[in-house]
Amino acid sequence: MNPTASRSVRTVLFLSFAVVLFALGRWSAGGADPSEEPAAQAPAAEVVWTCPMHAQILLPDPVPCPICGMDLVPRSAGADEDPRRLAMSPAAVELAGIATEPVRRRAVSRPVRMVGKVDFDETAVRTISAWVPGRLERLYVDYTGVRVRTGDHLVSLFSPELLSAQEELLATRARLTATGAEVSAFLRSSNRGAYEAAREKLLLYGLSEEQVRRIEERGTAEDHVELSSPTSGVVIEKQLEEGAYVETGTHIYKIAALDSLWVLLDAYEQDLAWLRHGQEVRIQAEALPGEVITGTISFIDDVVHEHTRSAKVRVNVDNADGRLKPGMFVRAVTSARIGAGGEVLDRHLAGKWVSPMHPEIVKDGPGPCDVCGMDLVPAEELGLVSSAAGEEELPLVVPASAVLVTGRRAVAYVQVPDSERPTFEGREVLLGPRAGDDYVVLSGLREGELVATHGAFRIDSSMQILAKPSLMSLPADEGEGAAPELQPFRVALAPVYGHYLAAQRALAADDEAAARSALVPLHEALHALSGDLLDEAWRARWSAAHERLERGLEGAEQSADMAGLRVAFEDVAEGTLALERAFGHPGPDTLVEVYCSMAFDFRGASWLQQEGELANPYFGAEMLRCGSVERVSAGD
Repeated sequence: MNPTASRSVRTVLFLSFAVVLFALGRWSAGGADPSEEPAAQAPAAEVVWTCPMHAQILLPDPVPCPICGMDLVPRSAGADEDPRRLAMSPAAVELAGIATEPVRRRAVSRPVRMVGKVDFDETAVRTISAWVPGRLERLYVDYTGVRVRTGDHLVSLFSPELLSAQEELLATRARLTATGAEVSAFLRSSNRGAYEAAREKLLLYGLSEEQVRRIEERGTAEDHVELSSPTSGVVIEKQLEEGAYVETGTHIYKIAALDSLWVLLDAYEQDLAWLRHGQEVRIQAEALPGEVITGTISFIDDVVHEHTRSAKVRVNVDNADGRLKPGMFVRAVTSARIGAGGEVLDRHLAGKWVSPMHPEIVKDGPGPCDVCGMDLVPAEELGLVSSAAGEEELPLVVPASAVLVTGRRAVAYVQVPDSERPTFEGREVLLGPRAGDDYVVLSGLREGELVATHGAFRIDSSMQILAKPSLMSLPADEGEGAAPELQPFRVALAPVYGHYLAAQRALAADDEAAARSALVPLHEALHALSGDLLDEAWRARWSAAHERLERGLEGAEQSADMAGLRVAFEDVAEGTLALERAFGHPGPDTLVEVYCSMAFDFRGASWLQQEGELANPYFGAEMLRCGSVERVSAGD
């Protein structure tokens, strides 16, 4: 037998001997009969690891998610009794990045952003017209833009009527002088009346007191008379040339004073509820970078433009230093203080007296208007101060990141107090207006409760993983927007979806120019829409989505590069998603809602796109296919 065969035989014999010894040891342990079964023991709960973002991932080990690379979380066999609650281990809470903050009552304000331009103060614009027929022999101001002061000569006018009026003045003055010692009081009075009438006639023809005095001192009439400016300002219109004949009332110049100007701002329809007379406005002009000009709202137009869906808001500003020029483009922002019920606390004019004809005239007590002389009236009588102005209760506020807005409902996850493990309970909340980075809560939460401000979406995803009801996707939501009465509005949304999808595809393709080009008509399509025909509930959903879209489109206009454009696009995408969730979309195409947990440093972001390969607008070619489909929506 060769050495190799000998070694194989020895190995087999050794293994056989070891098995026999093991069996004997099992039989002899504790004197037990090897035929008897050991007492049954409860098996240890098997831990399965899953991804908070991708419920289909179920693995035995805590390796990174094969789809998004996110750390997996344990999915235990046990389940909580309350289907609305989710219990987690402290390690899982830390792994999911969940943070909480208490619900507070505090003063918040809602910023309202507007754009517009500087314009002339209409009350300070004067038209210079001919007060007597004649011929313009010379125009001393022969082009627009010339600054003039009160008393500066404007034109030299030849007028036979003016010549005749001068001769009449000299004649009546001579008679008055000749009959100064006349005994007859009637004759003296008659001559005095004729002289004063002739003198007044020249003043009505546009001559100044100084010019009339010089005519009297000279004792002769002139066939040419200079007409002077009755005001100071800039000549903004010159309507005639030298040699032109004029009649009484013919316009020659238009002069505007620039010491005070109007800033005319465009306020969108949904922002009008947050604007009040007397609110302070901070204005920045493109031509004056870094400078902030403050003013107060003095007028809000009562008519909304049917095409732009905006109304004019006027701010009177002082321009004594001449920095502002009519026609300048400006951006402005004002803040509305929000009350507990979501109303505006407009205390600006409380207790003030305002002119009904000129609301920019505001005083602390009664008196006449400085402009028209009308009696001032209390601001409350003019409706410039709401009845809620005296309510000072602070609103209940949560950070915007604590709320998951589906378009139909708002969801927050509240940490259950006094629980053995960190436990979160889903709540449907009724939101008031958004105030910067916060939401006003009208119902659903109580002061002092802890809400998840980060990781709420992961909690909701875990609820779905454990087959618990998710407040973000309750069955009652499905098909809500398919109501027949909404069909005309849904059809009108088609251009909005079309331009949005073009921008989404362009961002995914890293084409900045094409994305910006698509967002411009999207803004126009949005302005063409109106929710006036919707009932109150649907109009509220439309307004919320419209506000988010407007904020994103404004941010896109101000962005300087691709990174800034992508940040602004998140609001555009969320606004469009809110529209689609609420109203659906027309046409046969299927749209899908996609979520990428890695967007914006793992904060996560969603977008809407056509069915097919994922096209991530937040990463482009860098991570084009990153994301998971959260919802599929068929058109109609």
